[in-house]
Amino acid sequence: MITWEGVMPAVTTKFTSEDELDLVMFEKNIKAQLDAGVNGIILGGTLGEASTLTKKEKEILIKTSLDIVEGKVPVIINIAEQSTKEAIEVAQNAEKVGAKGLMVLPPMRYKATDYETVTYFKAIANSVSLPIMIYNNPVDYKIEVTLDMMEELLECENIQAIKESTRDITNVIRFQNRFGDRLKVFTGVDTLGMESLVVGADGWVAGLVCAYPAETVAIYELVKAGRIQEALEIYKWFIPLLELDINPQLVQNIKLAEVATGIGTEHVRAPRLPLQGAERERVLGVIDNAMKNRPVLPDYKNLTSLA
Repeated sequence: MITWEGVMPAVTTKFTSEDELDLVMFEKNIKAQLDAGVNGIILGGTLGEASTLTKKEKEILIKTSLDIVEGKVPVIINIAEQSTKEAIEVAQNAEKVGAKGLMVLPPMRYKATDYETVTYFKAIANSVSLPIMIYNNPVDYKIEVTLDMMEELLECENIQAIKESTRDITNVIRFQNRFGDRLKVFTGVDTLGMESLVVGADGWVAGLVCAYPAETVAIYELVKAGRIQEALEIYKWFIPLLELDINPQLVQNIKLAEVATGIGTEHVRAPRLPLQGAERERVLGVIDNAMKNRPVLPDYKNLTSLA
């Protein structure tokens, strides 16, 4: 059972300089997320460098996360495998080792038809009992989950949420108008995070939250409390940072931001490499400017007492 709402960080995977999992820094980051008030932890997404992780490493990350969160929030693992068979195996193993939910991408190496995509998602959903969030990102993955496709997918009771990353925030409303509470809608694009929440998104699968958890959760809580102007002031400060998420080097960018806030390292796994030259200086400039002007946050965990 997952309550699909709030901020759920798509966390980065921490590596040592020897290219091993850095579970010490990973724990430090996850604890920072929990302290900020996030509602779930999503492992092994694009930001988590899923394509470079072994099955064993994914299992270690699930078990480590479960130990850290101690049941406070659900641990969700991303499914982005090369075949339906492999996706089912990873999903079933995730359930076996204790993951509480799945986020599932469409087929990753083949531009499937609508029928093939629905069949793929259903096959995974029917192989486990875990609650599932479908990831809808046609910009990056070239496959769109349409309203009609979602109608079919909701025949599977454990498909319960969608990460809406089409860049069209009116899709939040379209999905809600069509399916009501049967489908929870999350925004998946950092630079449309606040806008999507204002029009009614249930939650935010976020990226820069990896480095700035409190600011991200504060925006969510302020919007949900109707305190739009206060949320907007934080969001205006945040936007140059959030733009680091909509970039092919988003992993390197966000890891640099994690270094600045003391809850991560710069180590990425090849073929990714740390940023170089002018682009590195540009990103560091954005982060440095943000750190110098970091906002003082309201007591966003107790907004009722402030209203």
